[in-house]
Amino acid sequence: PPGNRPERGFRAPPPPPELKKTFGREVSVLRLRSFTRNPNIHCICLCYPNDNIKYRPPVTSVKMEPANQTCQTIVKEEVLMKGKWAQLLQTTYVDPTGKTRVWETVKRTTRKPNSKCDGVAVLAVLKKTLHYDCLIMVKQFRPPMGCYCLELPAGLIDDGETAEGAALRELLEETGYRGEVSCTTPVVCLDPGLTNCTMQYVSVNINGDDSHNIKPKQQLDDGEFVEVILIPLNELRKKIDEMLQAENIMVDARVYIYALGLTHATSKPDVLPVLKA
Repeated sequence: PPGNRPERGFRAPPPPPELKKTFGREVSVLRLRSFTRNPNIHCICLCYPNDNIKYRPPVTSVKMEPANQTCQTIVKEEVLMKGKWAQLLQTTYVDPTGKTRVWETVKRTTRKPNSKCDGVAVLAVLKKTLHYDCLIMVKQFRPPMGCYCLELPAGLIDDGETAEGAALRELLEETGYRGEVSCTTPVVCLDPGLTNCTMQYVSVNINGDDSHNIKPKQQLDDGEFVEVILIPLNELRKKIDEMLQAENIMVDARVYIYALGLTHATSKPDVLPVLKA
């Protein structure tokens, strides 16, 4: 309660009945402590009776299964239209209740046999003496969007090519930079509500002091028009937001979520959520 600071021999008061509703069982106050300069704000440590205060791992997920659940499976796929790079299919599947449903699915036609991955995206960081580390991105016109898009260097994996090999090749072709792979993600999906398209992200470190990277030259294919964009990592989200205000441009979700992640990782909240009124 307000005004009580824990001292030697302090006996915590019984918990209010609301805590039982919150935790679903009887609890007792183990410790009452103030972590702020405000004496009226305290942190209450609770324990369950007869639990001996043992550590219990937090529950990360709860799987709710409907009664009489049926295994969801694909029944059939019918090609409605097929182009050079993509195809539209009608996918028939069984939902958890056993009901047959239909879904419209887009798939690439370029995925190699026995492969689970379509392409790669490159998280390339340029490191140069006396300069901030910069994320290397590309800006190009995307007909489906009808405007320019800010993206990571990316491309499809060629037959017999590894994700790392494809990443270094695409980086060189689109930006002219040469680098070294630091890590590669597992295969991940992009837009599972629409397509089965998958990708691996490859992190690449680029030595900006290397002679090859001082004046990089792109090696674009016919019909490719790509502008290289460098933005310091320490103000990535800020610069992207400024570009959005100044230009008619769309930012790839993967780029923005990366910038947002950097912001969350490096910023500190003014007030801890548990202490907000």
